[in-house]
Amino acid sequence: MGQTYDRNAQDVGNIAHLEHVNVKVPSQQIATAFYVEGMGFTRDPYIMVGLQNMWINLGQQQFHLPTGGPHVLRGTIGLVVPDLEALTARLTAVKGALSGTAFDFAQENGHVMVTCPWGNRLRVHAPAPEFPFMKLGMPYVEFPVARGSAAGIGRFYQEGMGAPARMVEDASGTSARVCFGRGQTLIFRETSAPIADYDGHHVALYVVNFSGPHDWLAERGLVSEESDPWQYRFDKIVDPKSGEQLFQLEHEVRSLTHPMYLRPLCNRNPGQRQRGYIPGRDEFQPPLS
Repeated sequence: MGQTYDRNAQDVGNIAHLEHVNVKVPSQQIATAFYVEGMGFTRDPYIMVGLQNMWINLGQQQFHLPTGGPHVLRGTIGLVVPDLEALTARLTAVKGALSGTAFDFAQENGHVMVTCPWGNRLRVHAPAPEFPFMKLGMPYVEFPVARGSAAGIGRFYQEGMGAPARMVEDASGTSARVCFGRGQTLIFRETSAPIADYDGHHVALYVVNFSGPHDWLAERGLVSEESDPWQYRFDKIVDPKSGEQLFQLEHEVRSLTHPMYLRPLCNRNPGQRQRGYIPGRDEFQPPLS
């Protein structure tokens, strides 16, 4: 008999894909300067191309940026870009355009911490083994939660959403990590600090078993919107044991039969310039290693 393998290591659970984070922005112009010029991402050329909303592509994930707010996500959005040095050069170049906003960035231990013009925190990494299959994208979103709540949040995703969740103790404390797709994670990290009020931002997830979580949520009165045949929403995370609300975050839950599931996203090469133009290099090309 040949070599044996841990087959459980490849299980991804019911949640197949984190597609986007949605935060409202007061200015599409400032958002363009930050997300497109500074971060080097790509405005989707096909959908939401007007002045009231903008979809920003990064790999197979997106930011959705409708006009309003602003929304400030409670936590940190983890990103991967192919070149941190090129990122910091772009961010330096847009400092003037973003003066007078909350925009800031700093190189830290192995990553770049970036604050968007309205206060959203982005932790930007280079490609690494802990982010398999990803050279450009959004591998995780991390949220601060109250002391003692992480275990119940983990149970919520396990029992309600059918997603593997594990408790982690590290130098930063206790967290529940909900795993899905190809190396994506929602992290709920316990803190003693006050938790900011929820302002309506949301995440979008695709699930394999679409009806099961819906039934589980509906039995508990947690479905907040019946959007269409392929989508519903909920915004309360509760402990399945007690029913106590532990956190609030709107989830846009979509089926794998949703027409937009794994829709191909255009990603440009932000290093391409008019001066020194290289034919055939307009599109993002992932590094080979």
